Amino acid sequence: MTWQTVEWDVEPLWQQLEPLLPGLSVEVVARCDSTNTQLLDRARARGDAGLRQHAADRQPCLLVAEQQTQGRGRFGRTWQSSAGASLTFSLALVLDRHDLSGLSLAVGVALADALDASGSRVRVKWPNDLWLVDPDGAQGGRKLGGVLIETTSIGERRWVVIGVGINVGPRRLAGEPATATACLHELDAAATPASVLRSVAPALVGAVVQFEHEGFAPFAARFEARDALRGEAVVTAPDGSVAGEARGIDARGALIVQTAQGVVALSSGEVSVRRAAQTQGH
Repeated sequence: MTWQTVEWDVEPLWQQLEPLLPGLSVEVVARCDSTNTQLLDRARARGDAGLRQHAADRQPCLLVAEQQTQGRGRFGRTWQSSAGASLTFSLALVLDRHDLSGLSLAVGVALADALDASGSRVRVKWPNDLWLVDPDGAQGGRKLGGVLIETTSIGERRWVVIGVGINVGPRRLAGEPATATACLHELDAAATPASVLRSVAPALVGAVVQFEHEGFAPFAARFEARDALRGEAVVTAPDGSVAGEARGIDARGALIVQTAQGVVALSSGEVSVRRAAQTQGH
């Protein structure tokens, strides 16, 4: 299938989001290396230019790329995107909240709720992936999207960049089984990157604003309803140092694993967790 460059009309979206994030800009580029990289570089450049005390230094930005050539996931993994078949974007903003524990889960829940209002098909795989489960649940889940959160301190302010990648249409990556990933066309054949952005961006911004004021607590029950790993046999990757049964999360979003040696709490910054039966995972 040949994908054509999509038409973006971001003015209505900007009008919807700007009251929540005053000063927000919404930009769409045809191609870039990584939207996260671009926004982190901009934040650092402001610091280098001595703009720490200016109001413009706090202006948030939503940057969308039709294609990323060097998209990144956690632990340096690559995230390949194709124009028209993927939605890749990043939101950069200053967050004054000191404790960001659980932010990736809050973002994942917001995205999942926007994509799957019924709650039956899209799950959140701790700590930062979206999974699509089959209607009967027999085959577990396949990766639908991912979240990458990065931060940088500029003077007294901490910039947070939230990168999102979602498979909209079918795609096949070199060396990857055809069944390894999922796409939104399995839920909505008419979905386009632009239409998906209109659905998920308001949910994301609303969640981030709420998280800044209230932390992870308001999202905990919503995560539990979409927890892809609860009750599953899991093992840390790549070293396999912790193996056991996933028992949900604690109040700060750490994964609770019941091991043979006892209960272990894993923070999102330490490990990636996969089902123990998987030899290849995301």
